Amino acid sequence: MDLAAAARGVNDSLESHGPITEPLPIVDGGPRAGAAPSDSTTEAEAAPELRRAVARYLDHLVVERGLAANTVSAYRRDLARYLQHLTATAAHVRVPRDITADHVRAFVRSIREGDAAHPALSARSSARVLAAVRGAHAFWVTESSVDTDVASRVSPPMPPQRLPRAIGVTEVENLLAAPDPDTPAGLRARAFLELLYATGARISEAVALDVDDLAGLHDEDLALIRVTGKGAKQRLVPVGSFAGAALDRYLVRARPELARHGRGSPAVFLNARGTRISRQTAWNMVKDAARTIHQEERITPHTLRHSFATHLLEGGADLRVVQELLGHASLATTQIYTRVSVESLREVYATSHPRAR
Repeated sequence: MDLAAAARGVNDSLESHGPITEPLPIVDGGPRAGAAPSDSTTEAEAAPELRRAVARYLDHLVVERGLAANTVSAYRRDLARYLQHLTATAAHVRVPRDITADHVRAFVRSIREGDAAHPALSARSSARVLAAVRGAHAFWVTESSVDTDVASRVSPPMPPQRLPRAIGVTEVENLLAAPDPDTPAGLRARAFLELLYATGARISEAVALDVDDLAGLHDEDLALIRVTGKGAKQRLVPVGSFAGAALDRYLVRARPELARHGRGSPAVFLNARGTRISRQTAWNMVKDAARTIHQEERITPHTLRHSFATHLLEGGADLRVVQELLGHASLATTQIYTRVSVESLREVYATSHPRAR
């Protein structure tokens, strides 16, 4: 039997299924065996080397970068559409080396405009698709399939910048007072809400807090707690007296009762089973309190983070201090809150000055 011919036959049959994301052995440099059918039937019309190049990148995402299956699936769909576009508009493109920056730009324009088979994508969604394309081109450079990363020259569409939604101090106070202080769940919710507003912590950061992170809670001058943010970066954040008192009440009166049902979890915020609360439980605590004051449509956990930053700046805090407290890597990310304060100034001026209009 001609083994080389048999191997080629296996490759030919596999290539019709498009890129593969399973970390299985490669047969003669082709796509990996055991693939699910492609998300796009037109992808099979792309040049074989392009399909193989995309398959190698997807395998890299699975094997070397360990991305989640849903993430890889999204990349796979985006790159299938990319190959479909190249096949339809640039038939001479047979290998990654043939692709130019103009081809990538044309693809971005096409997904922004949409067609009979695809609705037009927003700037944010288009940027996500372009991220998959840019990732593939960067990978092809590292594996020497191409000499230049042409996709790096293509800037993603800029989404309209949305101002963070903050609420007023009175609304914050009403929200914080909403939980029932006579139940363990109510004490937990009050402490959680107070912590979010007092520190500007992300919901994931608050959920991840351990009791040891509160070691500075009873500092005589100003309580400090340790928050672990994105990239496992830690920062010390002050906690005001109101949040400190709410946490103390929860730790003394409610947490021991919740912990009794578990096996000694180090988490600050526990559920009824004595284990760390989930993000969904934390989200529900915020939404339940917002529903109590009839503001469920306006208030999310991030609303308290936005309000924390906005109120600090309106009170005269330095922008770089706010950056540090929020755990932002870039000052540009924090600067959006200065726009919120400017909008607040305009509103006050417009409603207060006798000749503002």
